[in-house]
Amino acid sequence: MKRILFLIGILPFALIQCESDPRSAAERRLDERVDSVLALMTLEEKIGQMTLFTSDMDQTGAFLRPEYIDDIRAGKVGAIFNAYGAAYTRRLQEMAVTETRLGIPLLFGYDVIHGHRTIFPMPLAEASSWDMGWIRKAAQVAAAEATAEGLHWTFAPMVDVARDPRWGRIIEGSGEDPFLGSRIAAERVIGFQGDDLAALNTMAATVKHFVAYGAAQAGRDYHSVDMSERRLRETYLPPFKAAIDAGAVSIMTAFNDYNGVPASASRFLMTDILREEWGFTGFIVTDYTAIMELQPHGVASDPAHASELALNAGVDMSMQDGYFNLTLADLVKQGRVTEQDIDTAVRRILRVKFQLGLFDDPYRYSDEEREKAEVMKPENIQAAREMARRSIVLLKNENQSLPLSDQTRRIAVIGPLSEGRRELIGSWSAAGDWTKSVTLLEGIRNRVPNAVVTHADGCDIVCGDDAGFAEAVRTARLADVVVLALGEAYWMSGEAASRSDIGLPGRQRELAEAVLKTGKPVVVVLMNGRPLTIDWLDAAAPAILETWFLGTTTGDAIADVLFGDYNPSGKLPVTFPRNVGQIPIYHSALPTGRPFKAEDKYTSKYLDVPNEPLYVFGHGLSYTTFVYSDLTLSAPSMTPDGRIEVTVTVTNTGSRAGEEVVQLYLRDRIGSLSRPLRELKGFEKISLEPGESRQVTFTITTGDLSFFKEDLSFGWEPGEFEVHVGGNSRDTLMGLFEVVGSRQ
Repeated sequence: MKRILFLIGILPFALIQCESDPRSAAERRLDERVDSVLALMTLEEKIGQMTLFTSDMDQTGAFLRPEYIDDIRAGKVGAIFNAYGAAYTRRLQEMAVTETRLGIPLLFGYDVIHGHRTIFPMPLAEASSWDMGWIRKAAQVAAAEATAEGLHWTFAPMVDVARDPRWGRIIEGSGEDPFLGSRIAAERVIGFQGDDLAALNTMAATVKHFVAYGAAQAGRDYHSVDMSERRLRETYLPPFKAAIDAGAVSIMTAFNDYNGVPASASRFLMTDILREEWGFTGFIVTDYTAIMELQPHGVASDPAHASELALNAGVDMSMQDGYFNLTLADLVKQGRVTEQDIDTAVRRILRVKFQLGLFDDPYRYSDEEREKAEVMKPENIQAAREMARRSIVLLKNENQSLPLSDQTRRIAVIGPLSEGRRELIGSWSAAGDWTKSVTLLEGIRNRVPNAVVTHADGCDIVCGDDAGFAEAVRTARLADVVVLALGEAYWMSGEAASRSDIGLPGRQRELAEAVLKTGKPVVVVLMNGRPLTIDWLDAAAPAILETWFLGTTTGDAIADVLFGDYNPSGKLPVTFPRNVGQIPIYHSALPTGRPFKAEDKYTSKYLDVPNEPLYVFGHGLSYTTFVYSDLTLSAPSMTPDGRIEVTVTVTNTGSRAGEEVVQLYLRDRIGSLSRPLRELKGFEKISLEPGESRQVTFTITTGDLSFFKEDLSFGWEPGEFEVHVGGNSRDTLMGLFEVVGSRQ
């Protein structure tokens, strides 16, 4: 029977073609092949395709639970996650192909978030590069390594907009802005999937978490979400739409609710918006046990009820809880769900398997020779180092403390992150081997082998006591310059890693103060998975580098920046608050009726801290300086079908070549609804030699000015608009233009 299945999958399936059929010949052919398989399946086999179970790992290696092996052989599993390695995935695939009635191949998925074996910077760090080409490249390398180890499908990119740094999963996304997030979402999807899913070095992308997971109240993971539909549409949905437009073939549901309905049971989200409004044709998979969690959410009374809600809302595949296998057949008999809806879900899943070429050769990704050749090859390591250099943000550099001179003879590397290796690859580091990471201490010694480089931790990351402070101070006093490495442990950010206090852990502040009191020049290197509240450090330290968790090549990449081999060009994709009391704080907030006035008590402000954040969105310094001048608009006004070109001159006024991210923001001065103070609507990363000037031009149309109105219609309005251009969201040149015509 298995042989018959593959022959039928290749032979034409008789369908009457209508001239009005909008599908291409290739799409029709694909659908024919899918239907040829579906026609042979029993109800139980269909439900099996909708079931995703995990592989496990222990000291002896990867293994599959005995009950899951039985389910595979019974045709009750369509996909496995957390299984990788060419040999291991081949063994599992052989079970499905040779031991089941129809021989339908398994789909292997994994959280390839920022690299597979070669670990790239965490996604929030990559977003700091504002470099779309390199962000795409990072996903391409990850896909090539992952597919060489038998994987077909990644649970990435995470495109949740996040404006609360207490939320640990801010590390996995692109920060606070929907425009930047949309651009990055598209690049990551294209990087993973390429232009041909059947290519051996591409894999299916999963856009997650649909939707508004980044708005969990109080920054507490898995918590409820409370927002208007307008906020949902203008802030949280755009990156998902961009990813779908880029071709993403799967979507993962979120853990949170929206308007009281858990995302995995929301027909409004999955069917009304995703399917009907946006035309998404891929499949929807839940997050881990999300259908099961409909019960503690309080909307499902038992497993059958939970499965009924999820399937009828639009879920195609259940992750890990097994509820579909347990309940769907009986639900069909009871008439609570239809086999037609099950068929629709299975078609979507089978379609991706065909696109990946699994029906032509189920073992095509499980090639041990390719695995040896591809994984962690030198080109991948070099690409990770380049991405890491581009992800570093220079937050402060008083008196040109950086870059360090090659002639510096005595360097002290102090702090709990100076030699810690496990932290460097961060959370969600896939199959990365942290023991192969380059530490900061190693990177500096690699860069200046003739210098005397001493080291003291001072304390560990939790830093519960000051027993090591004296040694750290002695080490600092004997040095010409101190590199002070502070930050978080890898487990302090990521899933289930929310923090109510986002300052440096333990007594790291006291360690830093003790080292700073020596009077030695100090450069602070931060390693962390989220924005931190470090206003005291900004006031005390002359130079601060935000390096995040940079992955496999951390130490070498940081050394490249410390010694000026690479001029830092990163810009913050998220605002740094002064303290948690300012949260939420982000650049595109709405104006208040009582804007801040220092002399007037009854205006919007705090009594104990400025309104302004510590570091604004888009902030990032360079070892050179850039001056913006001559902002010009091509016209003072435009009609609804017209456009305005905004041109600015950017000059490198320093002595080093450097890269600058030129950012364009807009503000609608008067609208039918209050509009944000500034909205990012364009950016371009340019490179300038010393003394070089370049004109950068942006084009504005009414599409850039459109928004969701009171009735949720989307369109523009006539009126006056501000345009701001600069190197961050605060320090900009401003121009004005008007849109004339009738309101859309």
